[in-house]
Amino acid sequence: MSVEFIGFIAGHHSSEIHPRSGPVLQPDYVERSARAHEEAGFDRALVAFHSNSPDSTLIASHAASVTRTLQFLIAHRPGFVAPTVAARQFATLDTFNGGRTAVHIITGGDDRELRGDGSYLDKDQRYARTDEYLTVLRQEWTSEQPFDYQGQYYQVEGAHSLVKSARPIPLYFGGASQAALAVAGKHADVYALWGETYDQVRDLVQRVRAEAARHGRQVRFSLSLRPILAATEEQAWARAESILAKATELAEARGFVRREPPNEGSRRLLAAAAQGSRLDKRLWTGIAGLLGAQGNSTALVGTPEQVAEALLDYYDLGITTFLIRGFDPLQDAIDYGRELIPRTRELVAQRQARVA
Repeated sequence: MSVEFIGFIAGHHSSEIHPRSGPVLQPDYVERSARAHEEAGFDRALVAFHSNSPDSTLIASHAASVTRTLQFLIAHRPGFVAPTVAARQFATLDTFNGGRTAVHIITGGDDRELRGDGSYLDKDQRYARTDEYLTVLRQEWTSEQPFDYQGQYYQVEGAHSLVKSARPIPLYFGGASQAALAVAGKHADVYALWGETYDQVRDLVQRVRAEAARHGRQVRFSLSLRPILAATEEQAWARAESILAKATELAEARGFVRREPPNEGSRRLLAAAAQGSRLDKRLWTGIAGLLGAQGNSTALVGTPEQVAEALLDYYDLGITTFLIRGFDPLQDAIDYGRELIPRTRELVAQRQARVA
């Protein structure tokens, strides 16, 4: 299977080493980032969701208006918009942008953040709600006739969407708890992992495949990483240490307090970090260990050729999508397009030719 690359478009320039300057939503930055990802050869770009962030769907809509081929992965939290309404919104957007829409379902693992949008359900209840939500969402996308649905969280009568996408909108899915895996196996087209060790990835891929098999389904897999590249391996590791120093300085200036990880994905990354800062061939856990693994925070460090070879190792474990973003977000996206993305595609093509 061919490999897919997903980048990251934020509303402004910032990262663990770059404090935001200016408004939280800067249209010119969104435009530059979208064009840079398209020119770099990314297949898609993720637009994230948070309870205090600008609307991810509208950012993706604007980014689509200034690009021609770049596709978008829109992070979406179920439970705050009716699934029938969300289905029509995404189908409408997909029609306008020429079939460039995918949806990343983020149920949410941080109780404090969820309360900001008025959700007080516990984790198991949230995933039970997500299960119903996705059932209704897909029916709204696909049903040619009005349908009824009666569940614990959603009840609809005579639901029917007149707007249809030309092809199915892919559903990506995140969440590492057992409750999340059960829903992923039932609904996900692509299951998304954070950047874990080879052993952790192998384990999670097997578990998700087993859940999907219960429903007679197959799932593809995505891995999120923060590649740190340089002309030599020594320079790449020096850059990683420089990033850690800057991130530490900025965290201390902000008064960052590390707290108990809010979700299973973070706990898995911290378990990896507890094994050491350098794992497998090139996996680096420095930022995850520093900031409590709050999100996608592990890196692959090396030359473009070395990192591409590490990505190929993950490909051999079943990963066919790589969500990559840098600590220097815009410049790193451009740099990935110069060597890392084409080199990885070349290695995957060679692997496929040998298998064939």
